[in-house]
Amino acid sequence: MKFWYQPLKWWGWFLYPFSLLLLGISKLRRFYLQKSARKNRLPVIVVGNISVGGNGKTPFVIWLCEMLISAGYKPGIISRGYGGKSKHYPLLLNSETEGSEAGDEPVMLFKRLGLPIVVDPKRVNAANYLAEQCAVDIIITDDGLQHYALARDIEIAVVDGKRRFGNQKLMPMGPLREPLSRLKEVDFIINNGEQVDNEITMLLKPQVCKAVDGRAACLPMLGKVNTCAAIGYPQRFFDSLKNQHYQLCKQVPFTDHHAFNAHDFEQFETNIPLLMTEKDAVKCQTFAKPNWWYLPIDAQLPDTFQEQLLQKIKDLT
Repeated sequence: MKFWYQPLKWWGWFLYPFSLLLLGISKLRRFYLQKSARKNRLPVIVVGNISVGGNGKTPFVIWLCEMLISAGYKPGIISRGYGGKSKHYPLLLNSETEGSEAGDEPVMLFKRLGLPIVVDPKRVNAANYLAEQCAVDIIITDDGLQHYALARDIEIAVVDGKRRFGNQKLMPMGPLREPLSRLKEVDFIINNGEQVDNEITMLLKPQVCKAVDGRAACLPMLGKVNTCAAIGYPQRFFDSLKNQHYQLCKQVPFTDHHAFNAHDFEQFETNIPLLMTEKDAVKCQTFAKPNWWYLPIDAQLPDTFQEQLLQKIKDLT
């Protein structure tokens, strides 16, 4: 909601009682869930955030998994599978799994990484399945900071360097899921795009655009394009295209995790290339046209952080 990232208006205080209610519920929920949480036999790294909306968490998860593989580990990923609905859980992804079944982010991660990924609304069940049925030695939880039923060994919070925490109020008064004090408890804070004391700067580097329909083709990084995005913060994607000197003819934001269909794209001119995010592309592959493209994003983080994280993992074993 836009008003979360603007100076608080007088009418916003009418939402204050609901924010207090959320605070009370979240504290009670955390207290009872942590009491019964059981530690998995494998190390568990939770990647998440304390605010609503896109923070750059998915590119970080990709970087984390690729870094662990290069260090000799065999990571697997668990996810709630937001936006998907499966007939059975836990759901182990394969090359035929669609976003409507597992959610767009898990499918995108599977296509990019090819790692074991298990989806289950109850992340404890997903973690147990991954540990028992898959050849992994470390578990990455995608967006699970508030899922306290799952014990964790390392917590990593990703922060939007541009929007930060908006008006710093709890929902529905502001964008926070938990108070800012929660960040004092995590092991690492990753800042997407800015340099802030006690936070690790992550830079997102766009790659060459690829065809949504899977063809081995690339789009030159120049010229006019239409664009759309169904992510938590679409403007970040649009701004990144402008920074690459694309000329944006039409920019259309959709709600996060929007379930695309062919009719959504009738508003775009067919003679102008259409550019979307990698997460959105996995939902459009079956009906994509030849001039639809997506932009892969890679994360870059300091070598010092990699060393600190690997040392922390080694201390667990």
